[in-house]
Amino acid sequence: MASACAGVTALTVLGTAPSASAAAPKEACTGLYNARITFWAMTCSQPGEPMIGGFATWRNIPITFDQVDTGSATVQVANYLRVSPNTSSSPLAPNIEIGLYAEKTGKTTHTYGPRWSELTTSGGRTTAIKAGVNPTKPDKRNHTYMTVRQDSGNQWDVLYDFNKVGSTTKQLKVIGGNTNRIDVGLEVTGPKYINVPSIANRMQFMTGNKAWQQVATGNVAKSVTLPVCSTTHKPPSCFTTKLTDNSKFTQWTVSKPRRQAAAVASPASALAAPARAQGAPDQPVTFNGVDQQALQACLENDPDSCLATVPGLSECVVTVRVCNAAALPSGGASEDAAADADVSASDIRAQAAAAFDVPGDALAVEPPASPAALKTRSNAAVGSGDAAWTVTSTSSTPGLQRTDRRFDGFTARYSAHTGALQEACWGDLCDAS
Repeated sequence: MASACAGVTALTVLGTAPSASAAAPKEACTGLYNARITFWAMTCSQPGEPMIGGFATWRNIPITFDQVDTGSATVQVANYLRVSPNTSSSPLAPNIEIGLYAEKTGKTTHTYGPRWSELTTSGGRTTAIKAGVNPTKPDKRNHTYMTVRQDSGNQWDVLYDFNKVGSTTKQLKVIGGNTNRIDVGLEVTGPKYINVPSIANRMQFMTGNKAWQQVATGNVAKSVTLPVCSTTHKPPSCFTTKLTDNSKFTQWTVSKPRRQAAAVASPASALAAPARAQGAPDQPVTFNGVDQQALQACLENDPDSCLATVPGLSECVVTVRVCNAAALPSGGASEDAAADADVSASDIRAQAAAAFDVPGDALAVEPPASPAALKTRSNAAVGSGDAAWTVTSTSSTPGLQRTDRRFDGFTARYSAHTGALQEACWGDLCDAS
């Protein structure tokens, strides 16, 4: 789907390598998404031409966890888009990940919400996304996830619901050939405690001339590391998956049922009664050139088509990058600040130790600062007024990357009220500006 970009300065695609014939990255996909503890139902695509943007959309479906004590075991779900701008040297090249994450934090508690990450060969960083309409509520609302290369240089901006939420610092230049990869799908750790209803992932990429296109099905590989749910392989240790193609990647539908009945009911429940868009009366008719009424209607009904059908949107996402007036940060009190369930130092220590694979006695845990201190603290990536536990360690850690690589140390901040991860860095990216 081509975007109408007349009058917009074209992004320069660096490198002169000729485009190679596209092919499904089967080895990269099975190599990247294959481990003993974490399980994936992922698609990996190589467009076969320079890619300067990635886009995906799905609904905030209700992910549930068994209300049992799982000790120090990590139990979490992630559904994300991952864009690797240049894999010429390794499938494990620097990349950008943006998606929806849920984690069991106690017997009856869990976190839920979007975040984005930059993952490199020397470290990584991740940041929770506070913008958007109800980002932490499983209300079946459509949300969009996007990353677009900046007008100059090699770095990328990250957008959630068509608004910029961050930028990368360590990505490689885009070159021609089969050197770009775009992945989308589901990741699960601790599947026997989790029910994930059907998630309908729709994905596109942006070509060098700023046209949004679907990937050819022949260029798509899959890595599904639990058996297909059947009478032989029953929940909870199985996935249901379906790639809707018609020669192009249209939709990757995936679920991880908890019980046999859920495997039948989950697709219907995921599509039932999505939350309706609620436009504020003081919203502008047009915002940064985008028809806001058309945008909200499109987000509710068919977000995959918004870039092609909403007046002004395709131009906005590649220039202004702030396009959705309804999804701007409100500046009010955060949801964390209103929560009732405070978490303890021992809770945070156990959570961080499991997440970063570092012994609990190798962590330093700093209690939340006072509200006054938070206001004066410089370079605070957490939301305004959000009290946070800070955890640090100099020990070797894989960070939040699901690879065999280890890095020197990490810093992470968790909500003092919910235990939700607010931001983290590990390895050299703790020094990134």
